[in-house]
Amino acid sequence: MGSQIAQKLSEGGFEVIPHKREDSKEKAVVAFGGERPIIWLMIPAEAVDQDLAEWLQVLPGGSTIVDGGNSDFRLTRERAKKVREAGAFMLDVGTSGGVWGYQNGFSMMCGGEESAFREIEPVLQVLARPSGAYWHFGESGSGHFVKMVHNAIEYGMMESLAEGYRLLKEGPYKGLDLAAAGDVWQHRSVITSWLNELTRDVLKENPELEGVEGYVAESGEARWALETFRELKIDAPAIEAAFQVRLDSGKGKVNFATKLLAAMRNAFGGHKINK
Repeated sequence: MGSQIAQKLSEGGFEVIPHKREDSKEKAVVAFGGERPIIWLMIPAEAVDQDLAEWLQVLPGGSTIVDGGNSDFRLTRERAKKVREAGAFMLDVGTSGGVWGYQNGFSMMCGGEESAFREIEPVLQVLARPSGAYWHFGESGSGHFVKMVHNAIEYGMMESLAEGYRLLKEGPYKGLDLAAAGDVWQHRSVITSWLNELTRDVLKENPELEGVEGYVAESGEARWALETFRELKIDAPAIEAAFQVRLDSGKGKVNFATKLLAAMRNAFGGHKINK
């Protein structure tokens, strides 16, 4: 999504300098606002600490660093303290929208100091166009916390759809048109959703999911959510089961449902279909 964010901001009137580390696929978007730059990071969670340290060495005082990726909210709170001590501001902006964000607008869940949020709000307004949204949820970590819960819910919704379509595929009525079922469901049924729309389109294009191995990656958010559920002594059986399916797929336990999960991830996020 980093390149899409850069393009959308540039077209929205911001001076943008896309930056990509030479030794990896990590990306950061640099949008200059006046004399104090805004650094928008779209990088893997494990690379955030290193990038923060490097940016803090060169940024002028009062700059703002946005972590727009999927980071553990507990680490975000600690990072924000270090950034503030260095004379800069850090905002966590959990960003959803996948490869469709440029066209549809991004959904952004924000946390951090109110003043820093207000400063970057014009950036968020551009990124939300035409039908996205954003909200400031409070102190540092709250944006990543809301995004973590969003992704955990996503795991459960995706798993439920995948299991249902598998039952259509392998149930007593052979030869059912799964894409047609999805199309009917997409017309104001109770499960009408963007995920179902994408699933329908996947099945219309590749009914047998040929070329899809069935491995489904877990990228951290559901794991962190389940840790938080346990800390708070809250049961989460649906999300836990969906998470376990992904772990099992890495051990070779694959089927039509896990193939469909992998295809869904590719459809909304551009994630690799196979390992």
